[in-house]
Formats: sequence, structure tokens, C-alpha cells
Amino acid sequence: MELQAVLMAAGGGSRMTDLTYNTPKAMLPVGNKPLMWYPLNLLEKVGFEEVIVITTKEVQKAMSTDLKIKDVKMKLDVVSIQEDGDMGTADALRHIQPKIKTDILVLSCDLITDVALHEVVDLFRAHNATMAMLMSKAHEFTETVPGQKGKKKTAEQRDFVGVDKSGKRLLFMANEADLEDGLSIRKSIMRKHPRMLIKTGLVDAHLYCLKKAVVDFLTENKSISSIRGELVPYLVRKQFSKTVNSQKLKDDTDDQTQEKNDGPLLISSRDEPLLQLAQERSCWNDHRGDMSEAYHGGKLRCYVHIMDQGLCCRVNTLAAYIEVNRLAPKLFEEPSVHPSADISERCQMGSDSIIGAVCHIADKTSIKRSTIGNFTTVKEKVKVTNSIIMHGVTIEEGCNIQGSVICSNAVIGRGADLKYCLVGNGQHIEPEGKSKTNILSNGQ
Repeated sequence: MELQAVLMAAGGGSRMTDLTYNTPKAMLPVGNKPLMWYPLNLLEKVGFEEVIVITTKEVQKAMSTDLKIKDVKMKLDVVSIQEDGDMGTADALRHIQPKIKTDILVLSCDLITDVALHEVVDLFRAHNATMAMLMSKAHEFTETVPGQKGKKKTAEQRDFVGVDKSGKRLLFMANEADLEDGLSIRKSIMRKHPRMLIKTGLVDAHLYCLKKAVVDFLTENKSISSIRGELVPYLVRKQFSKTVNSQKLKDDTDDQTQEKNDGPLLISSRDEPLLQLAQERSCWNDHRGDMSEAYHGGKLRCYVHIMDQGLCCRVNTLAAYIEVNRLAPKLFEEPSVHPSADISERCQMGSDSIIGAVCHIADKTSIKRSTIGNFTTVKEKVKVTNSIIMHGVTIEEGCNIQGSVICSNAVIGRGADLKYCLVGNGQHIEPEGKSKTNILSNGQ
């Protein structure tokens, strides 16, 4: 058992509440598969046989009846936690600490990627790292967002990421919000790495390899609640702390209150003396033949794999949800029409559309660049373009739906005309109703 996999699937989708009002984020359909199926499939493809799934009772119940989740061959060790807004991802790791027997691979249920997972794991293993993480270039969303009037720029603040000349060793991380007084780099970092490349425009994919010692450390440090917001910056910062690496450094004075609890991070193996001797006498990895200070003298090391090509997207906004519904089906060679779907021969369907199980598509319909969910009925003379129709939806005769998201169990009345709208779960749109760039949901 090289790594234990942990899937975080308890998040409520606070930035996409119109979608998650009645459907947990982990179970939102993407290409007619639950969102959490994608990271599960990623793990299964590379040979994982078991995964710990941290989630809520609501998601656990939905998982038990979902056919796609049932098809997953890995053993799913589901750990249900309270739906508590105060419980962060680091708190969740702390909760399952008794189950952790080795180093771990943690990933979020909202990650859809075709990354070669071994790139991150190999980096973690080759450098005996404390942490290795996945980042990607920020995705430019091209689709119009339903309910959004006019161009709306994302207000997210940038991360500043410092890497060494190889682009792999993670030296520095800070968010724009924390840099009111400008960008300052510790002397201890610059001594070891006088040439550091600062990158912006990167997104944390929320995929991390972590030493078991980090989980043990969390049990001793209950003040750390979030992996991304607190643990990762802390580990990156502590690489060059005097406590971890050298008592001689005098310029690193912060974090002293935390240092008394750093024990588990410093003792990662009972064979530490042998490991140290091997590192000092080896000519590989970081020091590349420089025998004088193997591994830069540091026991705590953080690495990053930056994905330049391929798909890597976190589905945590409505814009991201729409984009991945367009992109994700291209990751798999599957029939675009489910065998159980009943589609009229007089239906015009584009090759870039998906029709789910037990759908009924009537005469004189046109479906282009759209996803039609399971158990959905589309009646005569309906035109659906560039839209996402979830499960169990009924679209009556003569409707025109363009650039919209229709959530599960909604009913669209006869002759309705919807453009760039979001229709919430179970909503009824009146016959002949017309709406443009509106959100029609329970939360409105």
C-alpha cells in the first residue's frame, strides 16, 4: 500500500448555491455523471483499490443509489461527517487520522482533470517530499453564464507562487490579499535559492500528496482548519524555518508559537539516520552532485507539478460548471446517446450533444451542443441549444431553450422561450413564458 487515497466530498458549493439548493455539489451531473465520479475514476485508472470518502449523510445516501457510483470497482470507505460550516478540510483529515496508516493522496470531489497522476506522485517520492501538489494555469471561461447581465470579471485575488529554477521546488506562496505591504522574501530562502521565479495566473487544483507525519501533526495542531488556506502555506513557509533546518539562522523569527508543536513533521521515519546518510552520499535529486549539503539541508520539502497542457478545472462556480459540461465528455470515448434513450428519427441532434438514460425525445426537435439528463422528456418542436438539462426534466411542446441550465425535475411549460437562464430544481415555468438572463430558483 504505497499511498492511501482520500476524497473530500463534504463541501456545500457555497459559490454555486443556485445549483446546489437541492443537489449536493458532489452529486451535480457533469456529462450525466456525478461530479465526484471524475476524481474516483482518476484514482481507479491508476490502480487504487480503496479510497476514503469524507462526505455528508446526504451525499452518502445519494451515492448508494447512483448507478455510476455503483459501477466504481474500488472499495469506498465512506466517512460521514456533520454538515458543519466550521469544519474545514484539515479538520476532516484530523477526523480520519486513526484510519491513516501511510502517506496520503488527498483530492477534492470538484476536480476534473486528465493529469498523469504519476507526475505528482513521482515528484513526491523522488524527493522524499513532505508535500507535493498540483497546480494548473487559470482557465479562461468562454461560455456566457446564465443569469449574469453584462460582462462580469471574477474578483478572485491572485496567488503568488515562487519556484526554483527547475520549476518543481515550491519555495514561496502568498495570496494577493496578504501582500498589502508588498512582496517580501525571507533571507533564508534567498540564501538557498538566489534565483527564484515568481508565477501568477496559477490555480491550486486541490490535489496533494502528504506525508503521514503531516496528518499526525494536524492532530497536535488543532488551530489549522483548512488544507489550502492554512496548512499548505504553513508547510511552504516552514521549509526554511530555523527550527526545521538549522539552529544557526537568526532572521526567521515568526511562527515561534507554533514551533513547539512541530515534532511529528521533523521525525518522518525511524530510519532517519540511515536516510540522512543515504542523502549525504547520493548524487541525485535536488543537489545534483553537490555533496556538501544534500537536499539543501532541509528535512521539510514542498514540491509542485504545474500542468501546462490538458484539462484541469475545479467545478466551484457556475461558470466552471458550464465549461466542464462542454469539456469533460471529451475525456471518454463513450456513445453520446444512452442505449435506453428513445429518440425520434425526426430529431436533429448534433454530434456534440449527450442524451442520457431513459430519455424521450419527440419529433421535430433540435438538440445542439447540449446535455440532456436521465429520465428527461423533450416534446415536439423543441429547440435546445448550448444548454444543460439535468435529470427528470419535462420540456413541453414548442419551447426554445438557449444557453441555459435547467436543474432536475423542472417543468418548462408549452411555448416557453428561455435565453441564458438558470431554472432551479423542481421549478415550473409558465406556458409561453419568456425570460432572458434570469435566475429562476428557490433561492430567488
